[in-house]
Amino acid sequence: MSSHILNWLKTAIILALNLCLISLAVFSARTDHDAIQTEISTPVVSQYGSTGSEVTKIQQRLKNWGYFDGPVTGNYGSLTTEAVKKFQRAHGLNPSGIADAATLEKIGLPSGTSSGNNSSDYHLLARIISAEARGEPYIGQVAVGAVVLNRVEHPSFPDSVSGVVYQPGAFTAITDGQINEAITESAYRAAREALNGSDPTGGAIYYYNPSKTSNRWIRTRPVITQIGEHLFCS
Repeated sequence: MSSHILNWLKTAIILALNLCLISLAVFSARTDHDAIQTEISTPVVSQYGSTGSEVTKIQQRLKNWGYFDGPVTGNYGSLTTEAVKKFQRAHGLNPSGIADAATLEKIGLPSGTSSGNNSSDYHLLARIISAEARGEPYIGQVAVGAVVLNRVEHPSFPDSVSGVVYQPGAFTAITDGQINEAITESAYRAAREALNGSDPTGGAIYYYNPSKTSNRWIRTRPVITQIGEHLFCS
């Protein structure tokens, strides 16, 4: 076989391999995108971090029946989660603390009566996690999401995710524009985990990077734990 034909075959093989690699890369990217879009479009039930009229109705009914002893605020926090778990145990349901369709049916509420804040909260929570915790370990991203949700439930902060995120001076990502950058896939997963009740901070309402802040006041807050580069405080 002549050298000309061999060279032609080598070139053809290299081109074919390159085309295969490009096809695999496109397929992988499309699969990842589809996975994220699927999660984004997944209906969100009332659960830890949710707000709205459905949460108010859940709290009021559980309070009337003796399962919930907290204030009726419309904010689905740890007290509401525990109350829902008690109700679920008493009615033979999986004690997840999430007001799913079966739980809402037992409570006497039609599924899907929430105010629609859940989806927007999910996106905004993922956005602030991505902006504030980019480069942090995954558990550190969940922790930042948990701090936002802990503030929603705390009386010293606004009672909604958007109110907490956009509270003046609360997050540097708002002032330096990082809030507008593309949201990472891990931030979406971290937001979902935080909304499902995961709180690796142990109830923190503040966090900071000691190597980057000059704020003296934040350094006076009692430290609960350190995750990645962030100190989480009460």
